[in-house]
Amino acid sequence: MKHIITIIILVIIVVSCSESQTTKLSIDGLIAEGNEVTLKKKQIELKNQLQSVNEDLEKIEEVLNSDDNNAKNPLVTTFIAKESNFMHFLELQGNVVTKQNIILYPEFAGTLTNMYVKEGQLVKRGQKLARVDDGGLSQQIAQVEVQIAFSETTYQRQKRLWEQKIGSEIQFLQTEATYKSQQNSLKQLQAQLDKTIVRAPFNGIIDDVYTEQGSVVGPGQTQLLRIINLNNMYIEAEVPENHLLNVTKGKKVKVYFPVLGETVDTKVRHVGNYIDPSNRSFKIEVNVPNPDGQIKPNLTSKIKINDYTNPNALLIPQSIISENSQSQQYIYVVSDKDEDNLAHAQRIIIQTGLTQGDFIEVLVGLDKDAEIIREGARNVKAGQKVKIINQ
Repeated sequence: MKHIITIIILVIIVVSCSESQTTKLSIDGLIAEGNEVTLKKKQIELKNQLQSVNEDLEKIEEVLNSDDNNAKNPLVTTFIAKESNFMHFLELQGNVVTKQNIILYPEFAGTLTNMYVKEGQLVKRGQKLARVDDGGLSQQIAQVEVQIAFSETTYQRQKRLWEQKIGSEIQFLQTEATYKSQQNSLKQLQAQLDKTIVRAPFNGIIDDVYTEQGSVVGPGQTQLLRIINLNNMYIEAEVPENHLLNVTKGKKVKVYFPVLGETVDTKVRHVGNYIDPSNRSFKIEVNVPNPDGQIKPNLTSKIKINDYTNPNALLIPQSIISENSQSQQYIYVVSDKDEDNLAHAQRIIIQTGLTQGDFIEVLVGLDKDAEIIREGARNVKAGQKVKIINQ
């Protein structure tokens, strides 16, 4: 039978060569005509012929391999397909951010008379950090306070007289208006005077002092110092919009800091509601615990978000997967294994999903507990007898 099959192969080759010469002449004529529609039809016809020849050769090789009892059986190793917990992680680049990281400016123009803090000092909310010369506001307030004291006395006397129906109502109302007007003026001056003092807006640490004592400063122009709070840190990252349904608030996240060599387990605390049209992504915020203060603003981080989990997944190495001419993925399993660990290789078409390192999830085509060929899979043909050498 083997000789007959060999003769068939030779006939196919001879006929193919003959047809190839005729086809070449025909193709040269079509190319010379330059008709695009005719060339596309010929292209489809040749592809179908090539696929048909490949399938015929594959069938013949399978028969030859199964019929040749004297051929050496390929050596392979196998493993059993078992269900396992599969967790897929979306990997992104993140940046450490804190909303309590600001530069303080003076609210009053003048000379910086006092800088009460230095770099690295811990401060509390409301604590005095610096003072600007008030430009005579203190003296104005003192004068207004004297005037208020006099106005209050006049007002109280006029009030008692008016209650006794002595004097005119106009006099009473004038003294009352003067007294209240001076009180309002005092409040405005005190508010202005309070702006000469720079206070800490929150608990934090003085990271940098930019202006020295004695310098002339202006509101909104002169940077005085930077204050940071390292307790409320988070990571900001941009997520492609196709992950919108999988990346949600509360999702588990692994954060790795390359510079520190540390990994932190945390969760997504906020998911943005706006998709940036320039890069089709949305922002997320991830909590970052920072008990020792080593994590700093703008520190680079790599985050992994668990966007898919399957507790009963079938995972196989990606290296054992092959593709046929129709772009279908396939692997080999063994069947009919005997006592000498001889078995037949069987090709099965599979559909795969997401990857995890060197492994990939099989969604369709593979049964649980199937024995899959690992090493030697590239050298095996469908229907061929193989020798299993698992240790």
